[in-house]
Order: sequence, then structure tokens, then C-alpha cells
Amino acid sequence: MKERSQKYKGKYTPEHPAKYMGDSSNIVYRSMWERRCMKYFDVNPSVLQWASEEISIPYYDSMTKKVRKYFPDFLIKVKTANGEDKTHLIEVKPSKDLRPPVGGRGKKKSTVLYEMKAYRMNRDKFASARKWCDERGIIFDVWTEKHLKQKG
Repeated sequence: MKERSQKYKGKYTPEHPAKYMGDSSNIVYRSMWERRCMKYFDVNPSVLQWASEEISIPYYDSMTKKVRKYFPDFLIKVKTANGEDKTHLIEVKPSKDLRPPVGGRGKKKSTVLYEMKAYRMNRDKFASARKWCDERGIIFDVWTEKHLKQKG
């Protein structure tokens, strides 16, 4: 399922390319929120390494009954305040995409159907990502605009 529009897309050039796990000359963001995360990971000294869409996780798409690939937004390795190294797999989504959609007056049926499919697909992806992370000792997080405001 493709996004309806990608109004804010571009390439990110890191200030600290050695921190990037992958090809630092080809880092693509698909939203302003992803770009903000990239900047945060790049310049934050507690972030030791980071990657954007560099790994794929198989997931079962319950709508099509097929196994597909999910490319999470970010994988980061951080040094915690107590000196521990932790790895996080992070997906960036608007908070509205994490709640079941609600139809209503004035809302087109096609919009509600699109939102229902997107919600279900995210649920399938996140379930597989949590399992994948649990098997590897990685923390799975979904960041919303609220998380990004806290990060600055």
C-alpha cells in the first residue's frame, strides 16, 4: 500500500557520515518527521550509530494473505545515561495512524477504507517487528509527532 502523497521528500546529507550504518551518500527521507529524526540521530552524541530503512523484516499481510517485506524507518544504537549500549528499531508515524479509523459525517467512504487498510497493515508490520526485535534483544518504538516535539 503506497502513501497517498509524499509532499516532503529528499536526501539527507549527514554531518557525521561515519555514524551512519549503510551508504551515507544515499539517505532518503519521506517526511519532515523522518528528516528531523535523521538530524537528531546525526548530531546527538548519545547516538553511536544509526541507519534508515537499511533492514527488512518479513511480515504477514492479513489483507492479501501474503508475506511481504517491511522496511522500518530507523535502527539506532545509543549509549544510555548509565553507560549501557542499547539498540532501538524506530518507526515514525502520525498519531492518527495508530488509532482505528472512525467514519463520520462528511468523510468519504474511500478515505475511511484507505485508513482502515493502512491501520491494519501497520498493525501487521508492528507485530512482526516486535517479534523480530524481541528475538534479538532490540527495543521496538513507534515515534509520533509528540515524541518528536520532546526531542526538540
